Amino acid sequence: HFLSSSIFLFPAMESQAPPYMLNIDSDQALYLVKHGASLLVLDFPQSNLFGFDLQMFSVGPYFMGFKMIPPGPHFIYYSAKSRHGNESSPITGFFINPAPGEVIVRRWDAKEERLVKLLDGTEEERYQLAVKNFDFDCQLGAYDIHCYRVWKQLTAYIDSSTLERLEPVGGDISVIAEATFADGHTAPEDKGKSSGRCFYTSIPHLVKCPGVSGSELTALNVDKSVLLETVLEQHYGCSEDAILGELQFSFVAFLMGQSLESFGQWKAIVSLMLSCEAAPLRRRTQLFIKFLELVYFELKTGLKPDNTANGDSPSLDASWLLDDNFLQLLYKDFFLMVREAQHVDGGLLKQARRLKNFLESSFSWVLEDENFNIANENEYAPTVVEEAEIMEQV
Repeated sequence: HFLSSSIFLFPAMESQAPPYMLNIDSDQALYLVKHGASLLVLDFPQSNLFGFDLQMFSVGPYFMGFKMIPPGPHFIYYSAKSRHGNESSPITGFFINPAPGEVIVRRWDAKEERLVKLLDGTEEERYQLAVKNFDFDCQLGAYDIHCYRVWKQLTAYIDSSTLERLEPVGGDISVIAEATFADGHTAPEDKGKSSGRCFYTSIPHLVKCPGVSGSELTALNVDKSVLLETVLEQHYGCSEDAILGELQFSFVAFLMGQSLESFGQWKAIVSLMLSCEAAPLRRRTQLFIKFLELVYFELKTGLKPDNTANGDSPSLDASWLLDDNFLQLLYKDFFLMVREAQHVDGGLLKQARRLKNFLESSFSWVLEDENFNIANENEYAPTVVEEAEIMEQV
């Protein structure tokens, strides 16, 4: 059946109809069978929610994972239902980065209610061989390749180094673990087997430079191009793609994994970038072209999930942005800066206009209103530093 033009998936789902149908030609299907990766999931409870990249499903009794997975980064996330089935636990998720033909095996731990790696290497090899011999073929749903174009663009800058640098201990991203740390119940150095907290880069909100005048310090906080250069050099090895990879990692962890800490990191990076004036017009023009394109695609994907997908697509609640005017304030100033610059790259202007038009149409924002009220600026707004504050730093 691999070579047929239509491959029906998940016949064991709660509904009688498959959640999607894969229409591909025989050559493409054969290529995906040979070169695609597989995810084998053992003992996952029926009716629990299981998500793979852009789609989430309620699984049936025969579900055991996915096959024909394109190599590269993917995000797995799930939620356990209560005994009576009327409530679901918070999402837990993790990234995988399979090589061509790789078989990844996970088992459901009923006590901890999470997917775990197999501790016995021999047992894992036995399951991997069984998958390659097609022993579980009928229980593995084919990856929805029609959604892959969107997913690939959403994770274009995430690579193995991004995952190694940012993933929590154990790999699991969990809002419950984040809340535990926030409440002070667990010390950061005592992470345990699965901390749930990512190793995000610390992005300063305020530039502090002892020995400079108040006017100079204010200028450094109004235009954070110098801070961006410092962050790139100290934390990303001067790699522009590395900071974009962290931006994408945090957005996926927030949108699919419901990680509040990840939303805060996404917001911090966006705020830093939009607070720069010299960098986008001079040294870092290409970085900002990529950044604006990336944010546009993230918001478009999150706010308007693909209606062609029959699985439940995670979506971004617009109130996360509407109730917090940081993006509106910062982007208004950023767009005015780009528009009024004497010399501006055409690609930068194009991406800035596209994102501006999207934000105005999606949120009914007015980003060119000269009477726009900036009285409610929050912690991400430009900072005017008083002389007394300078003395405290010396």
